Amino acid sequence: MPSTRPTREGTAARGRRRLWARRWAGWLFALPALAFYGIFNFYPVLLSIQYSFYDWDGIGASTWVGLKNYTEVFTDSEQFSSLLHAFYLILFFTVLPVTLALITASVLRQLQGRFTGALARTLLFLPQIIPGAAAGVAWTWMYSANGVVNQTLRAVGLGSLARAWLADFDWALTAVGFIGTWLSTGLCTMLLLAGIGKIDNSLYEAARIDGAGPIRQFLAVTLPGLRNEIGVCVTITIIAALASFDVVYLATQGGPGTQTMVPGVAVYNLAFSDSRLGAASALAVVLALIVIAVVAPLQRLFREK
Repeated sequence: MPSTRPTREGTAARGRRRLWARRWAGWLFALPALAFYGIFNFYPVLLSIQYSFYDWDGIGASTWVGLKNYTEVFTDSEQFSSLLHAFYLILFFTVLPVTLALITASVLRQLQGRFTGALARTLLFLPQIIPGAAAGVAWTWMYSANGVVNQTLRAVGLGSLARAWLADFDWALTAVGFIGTWLSTGLCTMLLLAGIGKIDNSLYEAARIDGAGPIRQFLAVTLPGLRNEIGVCVTITIIAALASFDVVYLATQGGPGTQTMVPGVAVYNLAFSDSRLGAASALAVVLALIVIAVVAPLQRLFREK
């Protein structure tokens, strides 16, 4: 009489089938999201790459121009200067906000009162709930000849420094940069505060026992413990600097002249003002490659132990 016990081979086969079913079940659940991502994100990227090799106004027939549009990105003074301006804005969107956030988060950690700490967090995070377009308009008023910035300078005896900041060829880009600093500092502070909350208090106690002061504790305990959070802040803010559009467009539209022209505004002008979709696509592709080239090494750097 044949045995009814399951063979070892049959059990292994059923285990493999169950494992295979679990793997494919996960992909099936993710399939709708992947389909939407492919249609609305990945497919437009492929179209932009395709358009970048053509001279096309968006309506009529297109003409193959090869790498001409990419060459123009680096030979046309307006497009190339927009890339340089984007790198300059990293100082205001990344370096200053992350530095200020580290200092602010360290100070807030010392605040014992819950109300004081919660109020400070709320005030710092307020810029994040304000749309970039609204922030650009508000700061345009503040930077005007009789705006808050100039009134404050006159009130403290520095009236000689007052000027129409966004119309000044020398200071317009820096003025726009400080808007980015105001927008980014709160988010970075919240991320770093969350990271500080994960650091074991015993490390601070051990540092105090060893005679370390606040600065030494910051350098030896806080800064190393926030490696991952700093990496997130740097990544987010660098992308915001290189891909900035709404604040710059609402504040200056790239002016005066081209002093505040950034790639986002340049792409918009090429596509919708000059009807040069091929050139706009090429600049957008170059910008995407620059973002990847800058961010990828930073991600590796901040992940290394």
